[in-house]
Amino acid sequence: MDHSTRRERLREPLQELELDALLVTRIVNVRYLTGFTGSNGQLLAIPAGGVLLTDSRYEEQSHKEAPDLERQIYPRRFVQALSEACRARSIRRLGFESAGLTHKTWRELDAIEGVELIPTEEVVEKVRWIKDAEELALIERAQAATDEAFERVTSKLAEGMTEREVAFDLEVAMREAGADAVGFPTIAAFGENAAEPHHAPEERRLGRGDVVKLDFGSRVKGYHSDMTRTVAFGEPDPRLREIHRVVLEAQEAGTAAVRAGARGGDADRVARAVIEEAGYGKHFGHSLGHGIGLEVHEGPTLRDGSDDVLPEGTVVTVEPGIYLPGLGGARIEDMVVVEANGCRALPATPKELVIL
Repeated sequence: MDHSTRRERLREPLQELELDALLVTRIVNVRYLTGFTGSNGQLLAIPAGGVLLTDSRYEEQSHKEAPDLERQIYPRRFVQALSEACRARSIRRLGFESAGLTHKTWRELDAIEGVELIPTEEVVEKVRWIKDAEELALIERAQAATDEAFERVTSKLAEGMTEREVAFDLEVAMREAGADAVGFPTIAAFGENAAEPHHAPEERRLGRGDVVKLDFGSRVKGYHSDMTRTVAFGEPDPRLREIHRVVLEAQEAGTAAVRAGARGGDADRVARAVIEEAGYGKHFGHSLGHGIGLEVHEGPTLRDGSDDVLPEGTVVTVEPGIYLPGLGGARIEDMVVVEANGCRALPATPKELVIL
């Protein structure tokens, strides 16, 4: 991946903020800008280059993964090394990531002589919104593993299986299909448990007439997939058929509203209107979707009131749901790539209600 081009994209926001450099401490942002995948690393980001700071455990790894950057290996904490790097480059105004620094570390950095610390918010995160070709390819590989796992596991569902067993089977199947790891804790919810949007799998056993809500995803070289499907194991309650139909209609309406230049709040409003008109508005409490990439939840957001403008090349989820306590629920979720005149859905798995 062309990490130098990614760092170059920081030039404009740094100029707007009148910063000499940006201290990147969120490890996911360090990875995005350098390729370094270790658990401890900081980047002194300057558009023309930069310094990767890490400890001796990662000396060789950082050399392999970020060969185009100067590296500074420190014995314990990085503050002294950072001070030396700033002094060598005459850095006076140093931005830092408000969401990636503890108060203790901020106090240590604030003691660096001659350097003014400037808090910033989501500078790198907003650069990450737009995915390059390599990122899209990895997200598509993660989605392919997710599709394959869904097909494998749902074809083997049997009466008496527990939610825990199905969740575990999905996770194994994703790894066997080429994923490096699962993207997040798998949700497998049967029957009345499907009324919980983020249900943790239990020993609840599968029975005839249950809906099965599966929300899961994989990770390939750091990039995530995220998909939800709701199927039925035998003929479901007619009310569950109805809410699945409404959710599918809302999901398709929300997807049709996603395009470059649209606001996240507009897509949410379109999908939510379908559910409200059907009389289930109070049973759809979460947002319509979110960006996805190196993190499973990142910007932009598709929620009520969001002013985030969707740029071309962003990957977002579209995932409305209806949840009826004591009965069950339905959610349908696709990742879509934002394009100039619409969007492109990545899953190959059908969304219609399947009766197993």
